[in-house]
Amino acid sequence: MYKIVFMGTPDFSVSVLEAIYNAKYDVVLAVSQPDKPAGRDLKVKPTPVKSFCLEHNIPILQPQNIKSNVEFLNTLKQLKPDFIITAAYGKILPKEILQVPKIAPINVHASILPKYRGAGPIQWSVINGDTKTGVTIMIMDEGMDTGDMLLKEEIEIDPTDTYGTLYEKLRILGGKTLVKALNNFEKLTPEKQQGEYSLAPMINKKLGQIDWNKSAFEIHNLVRGLNPMPGAYFSINDKTYKVWETEVIDKNTDKKPGEIICANSKEGFLIQTANKVISIKIIQAQNSKRMNICDYLRGNTI
Repeated sequence: MYKIVFMGTPDFSVSVLEAIYNAKYDVVLAVSQPDKPAGRDLKVKPTPVKSFCLEHNIPILQPQNIKSNVEFLNTLKQLKPDFIITAAYGKILPKEILQVPKIAPINVHASILPKYRGAGPIQWSVINGDTKTGVTIMIMDEGMDTGDMLLKEEIEIDPTDTYGTLYEKLRILGGKTLVKALNNFEKLTPEKQQGEYSLAPMINKKLGQIDWNKSAFEIHNLVRGLNPMPGAYFSINDKTYKVWETEVIDKNTDKKPGEIICANSKEGFLIQTANKVISIKIIQAQNSKRMNICDYLRGNTI
């Protein structure tokens, strides 16, 4: 049975770690990012991977820095793992760590490579209106998601999928695909990445500002791709509103992009875009909670 050092941080990582743990692989060490303040109270909370490790008696380390960290590197070398496996760890591994495993360093990547290299492949696949995505198990090199591919599993993106729902699907698929790759590792032939690729940079809040000069579907997909975080938004009269659900209405008007067609509890909240009309279904006013648009407009005006 392979000896594994696992490196990951969020819920996505936990699903992958849990899959190899349940498959009885020998996880000799887990590595996670340091704990950070979270929630409204900003209390320091353990990362999801750390919580899983504490529950299952898996040794866990959380180095602040892994580059030029001699003590951490020596710890990895002493363990003599067959694989170092990463899944949403959050940092690119230096060459010295990539050379530690006897067999290979492996990454679980949430897209079908070579498309979407980078930190935000799930969000960008939704924002760009893709109809398919998946998981790639790859051998890591020093580049950003540029290594040889071992195994790919593809799924369809449902038109109603958001970043949140697709994230859930892919984190389960990631664990299953990794176990499949480990179980059949000696039969797999590494494949070079070929063809065009896109960068999927980390998502920031500024990306969420809605540009009404874009098409209705571009805006609709932006809302889907930023739900549940950080959220798409627009501002009127110095007041910011987050938008959590929209619908594209297949009609046009004589309004200019960004002009409100109607905003009342009977007809809803309709805005003209570059080509069609967007109907806002769920909204969140500044310093308020999410609300169905008709409920919101019964007691508020926009």
